[in-house]
Amino acid sequence: MKKLTMAAAAAALLASAASAQERYVMITHTQGTDPFWPVVEKAGKDAAEDIGAAFEYNFAPSGDMADMAKLIEAAAATQPDGLIVSLPDADALGGAIKAAAESGIPVVTINSGLEHSKDVGALMHIGQPEKLAGEAAGARAQGEGATKALCLNQEAYNTALVDRCQGYFDAMGQDLNMIDVSNDVAQITTRTAAALQADPSIDALLATGPHVCEAAAKAVDEVGAKVHLSCFDLTPGVISLIEEGKVQYTIDQQQYLQGYMPVVVLHLYNNYAGMLPGANIPSGPGFVDASNAAGVAAQAGVNR
Repeated sequence: MKKLTMAAAAAALLASAASAQERYVMITHTQGTDPFWPVVEKAGKDAAEDIGAAFEYNFAPSGDMADMAKLIEAAAATQPDGLIVSLPDADALGGAIKAAAESGIPVVTINSGLEHSKDVGALMHIGQPEKLAGEAAGARAQGEGATKALCLNQEAYNTALVDRCQGYFDAMGQDLNMIDVSNDVAQITTRTAAALQADPSIDALLATGPHVCEAAAKAVDEVGAKVHLSCFDLTPGVISLIEEGKVQYTIDQQQYLQGYMPVVVLHLYNNYAGMLPGANIPSGPGFVDASNAAGVAAQAGVNR
């Protein structure tokens, strides 16, 4: 009888520990087609495992901001210990995020939306200052001989991608020249090729995503144009293009940090009387080019 009582007590303790486990929910704006986001998801899972927390990741395959807002609302209704959200469209998502924060759920924004993070009630933002990153890309492109550029944006609603393009052209001293190429790889190739054929004076392209970069390189080959191609983010394909000399450089925003750090930040906030870093955490920008591509090749698409 005593053994049975002890077993019951042990089971109760285990159940109590399980119910006390921290749980963090991450929601991002991917449609499931961008190779950038699996690295962010992996990082969140790694961080949760390291601190012994539960972790959930979700996104709206439609890519519709209203659907993403519903996911945020649904997650908030389960009262997690923290929400981690990307913020590509503050007008569409701000209400849902602010409501979650006002209900007592600590929120950290990642990736997009640095300039709106505080406004929607988030504790802080972890990501790359996008306009600054675009400026770095544009200054380098101009220094490498680019004179007339075109920016390829796969998510026209995403203010962060617009900031990348705007920063690029600001650094080059030119007006914004940007087209919506969609997230569909075939469409990216077709629309890029059409733009190059319509204006042969374009001698530089900025691709705001890694799959956009790979598709744009294919379009350049198809058209037979001589174009300075630079990109954002890493995949094995982008690394190969750099090594082949078809891409001059890519901006690395180290998205693993964007997935890992918010889980750690929320854990510290919840367990150490509101402990927080004194500022937002910039995860980039950094350059990957022919000088260092080989060194990061094994990490591309895995941890970078």
